[in-house]
Amino acid sequence: MTAHDLPASDSATWTPDGLPARDVLNVRDLPTYAFGHRSIMWWATLGLMVIESTVFALAVMTYFYLRSLSADWPINAIAPDLLWGTVNTVILLLSAIPNHFAKREAERLNRVRARNWLLVCLLSAILFLAVRAFEFATLNVSWTLNAYGSIVWLLLGLHTVHLLTDTIDTSVLTVLLYTGPLEGKRYVDVSENAAYWYFVVVSWLPIYAVIYWAPRW
Repeated sequence: MTAHDLPASDSATWTPDGLPARDVLNVRDLPTYAFGHRSIMWWATLGLMVIESTVFALAVMTYFYLRSLSADWPINAIAPDLLWGTVNTVILLLSAIPNHFAKREAERLNRVRARNWLLVCLLSAILFLAVRAFEFATLNVSWTLNAYGSIVWLLLGLHTVHLLTDTIDTSVLTVLLYTGPLEGKRYVDVSENAAYWYFVVVSWLPIYAVIYWAPRW
């Protein structure tokens, strides 16, 4: 039965498709994306951070477990040089500033400002990766030498992998915001990329303490 089969007095309550009008909701003008917990990307990013936090925690626990088994720590090595790890910590903390503004402008749907701040974030990440190369060179131990060397390289390597993946993601988003075409959901991607960058920053602080200061305690 359709609206054409009903009396004129009843046809107003039916849609042209034969559905009761009271059961039809027009969502044509609703946005196709959302920020924060209303977005599936927010939940996906949160789940990813929970999983990766667990991996970091297990690696740190392994470090202290191995340390508890050794009478001397570091084993046949000296503690890593503090310079480059500390410089990188400062760079990473400062990178949270453009990251904050990129997130804010994306949620305001300001394409120009969001992409400019995102470019600053990308340059900060590249600078961090460049300094990270000096960190690996000044760990003062090979990853093949002993358990201490293996766990130190593992901790630094894990964080480097996370930084690399987020740098790639940031570079892709930067290109998209500069070149287009731009869908609204890309602003959500920028916002969640910024949230993940906060995770990269915060997760580095305990790893930095373990790698550079735990051997000196």
